[in-house]
Amino acid sequence: MATGKLRSLIFDVLQDGRATLSVLDQLALPHETKYCEVKNVEDAWDAIRSMVSRAINPAILLVGLSLVCSYTVSLLQRIRGAPLIAIVAVLGLAVDLTSNDKTISELNAAPDAKQFIHLKMDYLKTSRPTAVNLFNAIQELMDIVDKAPDSTGDIVTAIVTHAQFMLERDVADNKAIGNSGADDLLSRFPEGVRLVTICNTGSLATASWGTALGVARELQSRGKLESIAALETRPYNQGSRLTAYEIMVEEMNGTLICDSMAASYLKSKGADACVVGADRVCANGDTANKIGTFNLSILAKTFGVEFFVASPFTTLDTSLASGDQIEIEERPTDEMINTGNAPKGMSCWNPAFDVTPATYITGIITEKGVLKPDADGRFDIKGFVARHS
Repeated sequence: MATGKLRSLIFDVLQDGRATLSVLDQLALPHETKYCEVKNVEDAWDAIRSMVSRAINPAILLVGLSLVCSYTVSLLQRIRGAPLIAIVAVLGLAVDLTSNDKTISELNAAPDAKQFIHLKMDYLKTSRPTAVNLFNAIQELMDIVDKAPDSTGDIVTAIVTHAQFMLERDVADNKAIGNSGADDLLSRFPEGVRLVTICNTGSLATASWGTALGVARELQSRGKLESIAALETRPYNQGSRLTAYEIMVEEMNGTLICDSMAASYLKSKGADACVVGADRVCANGDTANKIGTFNLSILAKTFGVEFFVASPFTTLDTSLASGDQIEIEERPTDEMINTGNAPKGMSCWNPAFDVTPATYITGIITEKGVLKPDADGRFDIKGFVARHS
């Protein structure tokens, strides 16, 4: 089970009330498994935002089969996956308010503790503009802060308690997504399911278990995962570095393919469904996800393969009418240059995400159930949200 083999983060609250958080350095995978400490909101922001590991000499302590790293400067690894991003932001705030002496001193001296904490939460929201999970999690925590007594101690206690609750809820929601997706697919493919996925949506992208890869994990646990193909996911290779790693750890019947091989794979090998994750799903069903997802959806439709989005209920954003309103983050040119071994100085266009139009999507899998389009091919996201809120 993923919760035993793969852990994206380790969070604990010590007896003295101080919280600690260590996150898996995903840039070191698959060759090295090491965890690095998050000490404040700046570390959490940097972990969410940064894609490139910078040179540093960390102090490394061997613990069991893992490595724990303590950095004396800003955190230098990448955290990715919409659900995990939200959880790391919330837990990072809890650590900052209970374990960072500088923040504790500033908080105690602040004339308005709630306003001081609000500013830190606003800062965390700037780390990933496309991640609606992040915004929803921060807003949820803001509501907890606003309702807490004015005592600084009571406010911090409320934040830590709710952060722990959100962590536990994320795990439960992920398993419910896996169950919903597996039940739906097996209703049409009872003998076994052949899947294709892109990017990484497993235990490494969430607090545990996974979303799209969680569907595969649930099928595997039922003995019904016939095969899974993972796209490498250029330019940062989350599929080849992370999803392939999870597939091997979980002993799935998996195959790694280049992004450009997807059409040939679907034509020659075949698949029953593509299952992908999401950063944001708009009111009409348009979905933002890792760059290359749109391409895969077009190929799936061409070859008659079902195409599912698997993501938490919190990614359903009824405030945006369509994908045209989604802000797409563009990454630095150097990231494509360095990962692609391209000549220095070459001009690059490097969007981190694309938007898959709802017309290419068979269904949206959430912990509340699977949403399908109506007879006219339209998704009623607002109605689904209203029924389950």
